Amino acid sequence: MAIRLTKVVYRMSDHFPKDERFGLTSQIRRAAVSIASNIAEGWGRGTITDYARFLRMARGSMYEVETQAIIARELGYIDTEKFEYFEQTIDEAGRVLAGLIRSIEKKL
Repeated sequence: MAIRLTKVVYRMSDHFPKDERFGLTSQIRRAAVSIASNIAEGWGRGTITDYARFLRMARGSMYEVETQAIIARELGYIDTEKFEYFEQTIDEAGRVLAGLIRSIEKKL
């Protein structure tokens, strides 16, 4: 889920203007990578409490990616078709992550 979203973000941001390389392109990619990284780090901590905390951080990074994609669309960097595919992917990732968070929080 998180890896797939990261791949979509990388492909989508490949088409951003070159002068955004150190701006929006870098920011959206770092936030996308942060989603998977937080999930992995939370799991690696070995406690349910830490895992839940890092899952919430991953969710925050996901909202960051979504916001940055909306900005890119408004600036004309993403066409409608690519944005619709991105929206489907982020919605799916959001549902999976929300379910995982609910499941883990029940154990707390």
